[in-house]
This record gives sequence, structure tokens and C-alpha cells, in this order.
Amino acid sequence: MDDTVGALAQLYLGNILYAIELAATSLEHEGKPDHAAYYRGIARKLAEAHGREKAADG
Repeated sequence: MDDTVGALAQLYLGNILYAIELAATSLEHEGKPDHAAYYRGIARKLAEAHGREKAADG
């Protein structure tokens, strides 16, 4: 296995997205909707990039 940041992020993307959503949910409960939206934006960018990569490979 290639231990680059990209390879590890791709391998654990589902876990990373889940953790980001947990953080966003926690921030919402703390009354910080702008912060939650920021983290959800990061997650969306990661998911979209993964989708484009899969489409290019497929």
C-alpha cells in the first residue's frame, strides 16, 4: 500500500466524511451553524472529487 496522504485519504474517505459530519453536527448543537456549514463544505468537496476520480477511472 502506498502511504501517501492521498492514498490514505482515499482508503479512509468514508471514515473521514463520517467524522466531518459528526463535527458539523456537534457544531450545530453548539449554536455554530456557520462553522458546521464550513465543515460540510469540505466534506462535499472531498466527496465530489472522489466521484470525479471514480468516473474518470470507470
